[in-house]
Amino acid sequence: MYRIDLLNKISKKGLSVFTDKYEYHADISDPDGIMVRSKEMKDMTLPSSVKAIARAGAGVNNIPIDKCSEKGIVVFNTPGANANGVKELVILGMILAARHVADGIIWAKGLVGQGDKVPDLIEKGKAQFVGTEIQGKTLGVVGLGAIGTMVANAAEALGMEVMGYDPFLSIEAAWRLSRNIKKAPSLERLLSSSDYITLHVPQNKDTKGFISSDKLAVMKKGVVLLNFARGGLVDTAALKKAIADGIVSCYVTDFPDEEVIKTDKVIAIPHLGASTEESEENCAIMAALQLMDFLENGNIKNSVNFPECFLDRSGKKRITISNQNTPGMIEKITGLLAENNLNIADMINKSKGNLAYNIIDLEGDIGEDLVGKIKTIEGVINVRVL
Repeated sequence: MYRIDLLNKISKKGLSVFTDKYEYHADISDPDGIMVRSKEMKDMTLPSSVKAIARAGAGVNNIPIDKCSEKGIVVFNTPGANANGVKELVILGMILAARHVADGIIWAKGLVGQGDKVPDLIEKGKAQFVGTEIQGKTLGVVGLGAIGTMVANAAEALGMEVMGYDPFLSIEAAWRLSRNIKKAPSLERLLSSSDYITLHVPQNKDTKGFISSDKLAVMKKGVVLLNFARGGLVDTAALKKAIADGIVSCYVTDFPDEEVIKTDKVIAIPHLGASTEESEENCAIMAALQLMDFLENGNIKNSVNFPECFLDRSGKKRITISNQNTPGMIEKITGLLAENNLNIADMINKSKGNLAYNIIDLEGDIGEDLVGKIKTIEGVINVRVL
């Protein structure tokens, strides 16, 4: 029986994919796996029984990745599962900014109590909310992953000129892009040419404050900046100055803080990108399936700290080994297997940064003594027999 600790409320459809091999609920003791959405985990003491953490969503800022890597805990996320929900909100954000809809709604609500005068007041006052149409305008998409690609295609279908920039564009994402999406020769060209700019890059130590005063300075005057990725990508002080100087006409963000909320010309959305029934269900289902495949078969897909590693079952017994990515490790492991007359039916070894992962299918049984010897190899983090 596999035990799954639920740190947040998880969609019932996601939990329904678990078979009768699984027990899952909140505050479960000695869990094999953890499912989480937004709960902060960085100060948590992780039980020694935990083998994997599945985040039902894309961002993993709430998970202590380094600590998990040291312990050999595989951290999964669900890229693309909530992409459509975020895409739709980005399109909405552009239209809200273009048509001054948010300010207009607030103004209209303020007419409560005017009775029969309301229709005339509406007609007289609506001129202050005259906006523009997005058709024919240029949208710059920074980051062409699952969400960025969908936003680019949707905007192009609405009649916008779309330019994308992503130095790490995957072949898969390139196939999904409309042929009409232009590739920006540089980030500076995109920033200086776009009427609207939307950010779809991860936040990490290299991208913190990505939109800085230097980048804001090259943008077209009156640009609309959209941030549905992470709040820390934009330098708030630089943004406020750019708004005051008329460079940014509107900032639309799904990650507001107090400083952003109290700034004029900001549309602050309360982190609703993935807050749809469909997104929550898709993320939960993907997270559960990835967790199951890892616990039962050792396969890894969509991990943020371990390499993607998949092997169809063959042989009699399977072992998985996570280790430091150091030279000679494979020879040491296979040497021990050979010394104990164990033939390898199939195997795969993958690495990611400082970590490596191995799936080895054996033609015979492996005893606890041999497992213990493998664990003593310098650099081995953990060993599982499946």
